[in-house]
Amino acid sequence: AEFPTVAFKACTQQQSRNLKQSRLPAATAPEEVLTGGACVGADCLLRVLANYSRSGEVKTTITVGVVGEWGGGGLGGGGAGFGDPTVMFCPPPPGYPNVGKSSLINSLKRSRACGVGAAPGVTKCLQAVQLDRHIQLLDCPGVVMATGAPPSAAPLRGALAPQLLRDPLTPAAAILRRCPPEQVGVG
Repeated sequence: AEFPTVAFKACTQQQSRNLKQSRLPAATAPEEVLTGGACVGADCLLRVLANYSRSGEVKTTITVGVVGEWGGGGLGGGGAGFGDPTVMFCPPPPGYPNVGKSSLINSLKRSRACGVGAAPGVTKCLQAVQLDRHIQLLDCPGVVMATGAPPSAAPLRGALAPQLLRDPLTPAAAILRRCPPEQVGVG
């Protein structure tokens, strides 16, 4: 099945209200807008959600779950790599920790409706945020399923806060093995 994909970058500003949204489409936004703190792509994503809430000529209320997805894709994922927040219709499956699920909701709401933090585990339970009369967003906590991978892979999936690691070198080496040498200054 094909799903619409929307280029989207969540807001990284620290204030609690009036979070900036760039009105420029992501495809034409200059580099300084894309690397700045403002949200990019919200207008397009909000239009897609509003269109989904229409059933013929009648507007219905929709509930949308925001999940973290391994590998990107989906509505808003963009496929850029692991952990892109993806918008899915209810009920939301659990998402990977610390991938920006709450930041996506805050960016669309333009206020701090959901708690966010650098360490995983800020979202403790499912929370509903009313975006407008017709769209409700669900934020779910991050969950990492057992994969049979070695314990050293848990930090790579966001299952452990970095400060709780006894051996930070093993996960760091695993990250470096996944990066092209030219991106990490080697070679």
